[in-house]
Amino acid sequence: MKTIFKFATKSVKIILIAFGILVALIIGIIAVFLLVANYKNTHYWKYATPGGNIEAHYTALGPYDVSCVEFDAGNETYQKFEIWYPSEMKDSGAAYPLVIMANGTGVKASQYKAVFQHLASWGFIVAGNEDENSRTGASSSATLDYLLALNADQNSEFYGRIDMDNIGIGGHSQGGVGAINAVTAQDNGRLYKAIYTASTTSPYWGQENVFGLEWSYDISAINIPCFMVAGTGFADAGTAEDITATEGQGICPLWALSESYAAIPAAVPKVMAREVDKDHGDMLCSSDGYMTAWFMYWLKGDEAAGTAFFGENAELLSNSNWQDASVGGQP
Repeated sequence: MKTIFKFATKSVKIILIAFGILVALIIGIIAVFLLVANYKNTHYWKYATPGGNIEAHYTALGPYDVSCVEFDAGNETYQKFEIWYPSEMKDSGAAYPLVIMANGTGVKASQYKAVFQHLASWGFIVAGNEDENSRTGASSSATLDYLLALNADQNSEFYGRIDMDNIGIGGHSQGGVGAINAVTAQDNGRLYKAIYTASTTSPYWGQENVFGLEWSYDISAINIPCFMVAGTGFADAGTAEDITATEGQGICPLWALSESYAAIPAAVPKVMAREVDKDHGDMLCSSDGYMTAWFMYWLKGDEAAGTAFFGENAELLSNSNWQDASVGGQP
């Protein structure tokens, strides 16, 4: 009996040891997976598959080393202002274009630092905040005001470092709504020179009986160059064909993108396109190359970047990564 008991005890110990080893292996595999995933997210440009030379050029990191700084916003909603900028700024004496970024739903600026870093590496000052509900444009307006105050403060490292003639704004998802409203409905909206939106929440969701009028926007009031993108994946595209459908509404379907494009005055330079096989959550990073090119052209006068969108051989129009592209209001 004792022999049987000893054998059973030994067997249990072996099983427990084996189980412990198995659990440790699983935890180790998960940890490695998370480390790899985090690395890919923070270095997304290394894993991108751009379909054109211009897209590839601006998808890569730019030539500038980058620094960042945070300031307490003194506001429970905005929490803090995060600013990424070329490290040389303190000593260069130069002024740099500024881009304000509006957040998607529940996505704070601190959660996509890599996007700020990427854009700043091309010679921009890039700023955002922690607002998880940016749709009215108020938090973007506050961020711009804060940066302008730093630009005017002789004791600030940003004193005189913002190129006041070249300020842009971008936003993803709800942030697209916020970017549009920042330009069209906020007092300092007149200061923006160009706008970029990715997967902007469609007008369907801004109806009073759906999400509410706070989600609405008047894109016909846009009077600055506008670049709008979305993905062909289901979450963005949905199956609905117009605003009247009560089922199958995507976040940024083709019907909404097309109607927004058409609503912008014909004289205003405007571009729309959808990225093939990309969905809502992909668009902030996957369209980064062309977003960068857009701001390089309009805020830094980079003519090579402009050929991605304009001219007889505009790259976007023949890039197999993109479809449903339209270009209007040629510069």
